[in-house]
Amino acid sequence: MKNLAFLLLLSFALFSCGENQKEALHKFNGPTMGTTYQVVYAGDEVKEIQAGVDSVLEVVNASLSTYIPSSTISKINQSAVGAPMDAMMRINFLKSAEVWLKTDGAFDPTVGPLVNAWGFGFKKMAAKVDSALIDSLMALVGWEKLRISGDSLLKALPGVTVDFSALAKGYGVDEVGRYLESRGIANYIVEIGGELRAAGKKAKGFSWMAGIEKPVDDQTGNSKVLAYTLPLNDRSMATSGDYRNFYIENGRKYAHTIHPKTGYPAASNLLSASIIASDCMTADAFATACMVMGFEAAKNLIEKEEGLEAVLIYSDASGALKQYVSPGLLKLVIKAE
Repeated sequence: MKNLAFLLLLSFALFSCGENQKEALHKFNGPTMGTTYQVVYAGDEVKEIQAGVDSVLEVVNASLSTYIPSSTISKINQSAVGAPMDAMMRINFLKSAEVWLKTDGAFDPTVGPLVNAWGFGFKKMAAKVDSALIDSLMALVGWEKLRISGDSLLKALPGVTVDFSALAKGYGVDEVGRYLESRGIANYIVEIGGELRAAGKKAKGFSWMAGIEKPVDDQTGNSKVLAYTLPLNDRSMATSGDYRNFYIENGRKYAHTIHPKTGYPAASNLLSASIIASDCMTADAFATACMVMGFEAAKNLIEKEEGLEAVLIYSDASGALKQYVSPGLLKLVIKAE
């Protein structure tokens, strides 16, 4: 159902370097989850740390990737009734249940059949999407159709699928962060596909900085314009928006955020939602939910939910671009323009 945030990745260079920095910065990157990851950490270099990060991400993919037929989640989706779940699946299930409840069902990882039908999922899109198809697929959608029994995740109907792509990148970021900490690295920033987790400080005690992109429709990703920067101090950030993953058919824009209660792409005036939370999995899930909910409902959610902050970029009734910055970020966010 996602994604993309724009992390100002050159921030790892521009915002993290100084002429007289006291600690060295170490950077590496690689492919994962259909995108890329980047890690920057300050301090002494740790041997074989990238190999360890790659191993962590392989384990995450082996559990949560819908593109790997042998993954835990794929086995559950292939089964008519459900299948055993591992610890990572359980963590993602429980977080999904929490966010589903707090967003009144706007966040629902069973929406996969609809996402696939509209051409944004892990299966080929339907040849024709009409109301009859949507109605038939809606019978397979609904978080209440899943339940845990012992060590297994069970499904109420064959054909029900679960897809944690709306929080799996955030979870992967958190897992990499925990691994770095287990290796004695206290000052780092991790990014996977635009989702971020920062800990400690960078060189000379300055904060790690992240960027939020102006939501301009561009499927190539080449027209990146920075809207805001903000410090991440032992926090995580995830951004969801419909300005990258969409297509135009017969003059109409179809975006990848599918509303689980209607079966259709969400008609929302919210263009991007950047959520700040203590962990990236939580930020990731709520960013997706906000895109489904629209600006007013998302704003109300952020102001009600303890521990969440947000930068919401939306269009008003006249089509003008507007922004909402939650109270806890007002003194931190720097407008780029």
